[in-house]
Amino acid sequence: MLAEAAGTLSEQLLTFLERLAVLLQPESGRLEVRFLKRLEEMGFEPRQRGALVYLTAGAAARVLGTGGGPSHFLEQVEYHGRRLAKLNLSPGDIVLALREFDTLLTPLLKRKIPEQFENFHWVREQLQFYVMLALNNSYYQVREEETQAFYEMFWAELEAEGLDNLLDRFLSILARFSRANAAHWYLADPKTGVMQRRATLDWESASGGTLFGPVRNAFPLDGRETMLRQPICFGLHRSDPGGNLAALMDPSWTNRFRSCWSIPLISGDRLAGLIQFGFSKPYEWLPRELELLTAAAERCLRAVEKAQLMVDLAERERQIRLLAERMMHVEEVERRRISRELHDQTGQDLLCIRLQMEMIEGQLPDSMRDCKERLSEAREMTERTILEIRRLIAALSPAVLEQLGLAAAIRQLINRYREMHPWRIKLQMGKMEPLPKQTEVILYRLLQECFHNISKHSQCQTVNLSLRTADGLLHLVVEDDGIGFDMQEAQQKTGSFGLAGIRERVALLGGSCDIFSRRRVKRAKGKQPASSRTTGSGHKSGTRIKVELPIPDEALLLGPHRQLEYTRRGIAETVGTTSAGK
Repeated sequence: MLAEAAGTLSEQLLTFLERLAVLLQPESGRLEVRFLKRLEEMGFEPRQRGALVYLTAGAAARVLGTGGGPSHFLEQVEYHGRRLAKLNLSPGDIVLALREFDTLLTPLLKRKIPEQFENFHWVREQLQFYVMLALNNSYYQVREEETQAFYEMFWAELEAEGLDNLLDRFLSILARFSRANAAHWYLADPKTGVMQRRATLDWESASGGTLFGPVRNAFPLDGRETMLRQPICFGLHRSDPGGNLAALMDPSWTNRFRSCWSIPLISGDRLAGLIQFGFSKPYEWLPRELELLTAAAERCLRAVEKAQLMVDLAERERQIRLLAERMMHVEEVERRRISRELHDQTGQDLLCIRLQMEMIEGQLPDSMRDCKERLSEAREMTERTILEIRRLIAALSPAVLEQLGLAAAIRQLINRYREMHPWRIKLQMGKMEPLPKQTEVILYRLLQECFHNISKHSQCQTVNLSLRTADGLLHLVVEDDGIGFDMQEAQQKTGSFGLAGIRERVALLGGSCDIFSRRRVKRAKGKQPASSRTTGSGHKSGTRIKVELPIPDEALLLGPHRQLEYTRRGIAETVGTTSAGK
């Protein structure tokens, strides 16, 4: 853009600029001194005055007088314009300052070239136009860099994969913005206050590349916390007059870099972290750079705290899952213990009682008919109790699941509910891959809970059950044509844990559970047969539960003994499939 702007200068304007340079060169020193004094009186800071002096017609005359072209002058304007933008000087203040230089220059031109004053006044106006054009470009570049930095931090926060990746990306963005040669990110341990270096970046590493990653070296503060709580810009020479060299966290930087920026991360009244930048040359920050780095540090800290909360939440969820898994394991162990005691103790005692009653009944004479009838009723009641205990034992810990596998246990469960309810149960079971024991147990308990809910609430006529494995997933679908229920009401209902229990068991294995239900619409008699099971909108009523469980890799890498076990189960399941489908 500078080359294009310089190329648009006409030959006439270039000629007048060269004549102006010759005219002003002897006077440029005195003009500059008077201009700087006037800027000081107007309240401009030293660094602002030092940059403004490079934007004047006198500065252009100095560049042209030393053999430089208009493009060199405009490059100089653009460079110092970026400094002025970072010094928070508004374009309006720059215009006022340049007008002040014109008030000093006008009497000089009228005195030296009165007959050509109007021509040179036109030259000054043209030159000022190109200066403002270059300044606009400078301010745009500075604002664009700032906007780009915050934009990249926004996407880094959204896309980061974990806390360490977030720190690496933030550090790279801020180091690139500040043009640092190296940077370290430190986070304080909440308990001890010791700083840990969690991310590092080095554009000038020994390997010639960029080094990222959590280093986690410990850096005690040793009484430096008060110093580090403030932003500090200091030199890395031993004779640093500011006495801030103690703020440097990495002593190796004193042999490699010339200056350092230190930006604190403050959370409440606590020093939560620190970002330090190393530069290979003396480099003092400008106000706008400090403002952006301070604002960025605050935003980074909030993002880091959020990421840490997510890490803590994920860890707590993991612990809850482990606890839930442990509780389910304890539940299964307790089920087996209760079923074993019912079988070995209560069941055997009831069998003995039944045999004793049968023997006593046979020994009683016919004259005691009333007594024999009562004894017979008691024996029949005992037999029913034995059958109920056997049913409880099977529900608590089905032996068929241990001995013949999941498919046989599912068919036994279906047959049991067929005996208790007038349902049509349709089973579709595809070829099953080997499953871990925990998956089989949880899947069986899921089906138990589904059938229990159907028997308790559904009022259905047909139940469809589909089970298959494909693409490393176990697919289970349980569907009925019952009265259905309102999903929102069911989720808000307190004291009911059926659906929550299903979801929790599925989540324990890292699966997904989709529950859909449509309530049946009641109609007046004679309007529509109840057997159609459709709602007013023509859609079928009922409930559908779809579960997908990932099959762990270890289930596919079984040892020889487990492979033999699944081979035996496969034979039994193949035989069972033929009979269950009838």
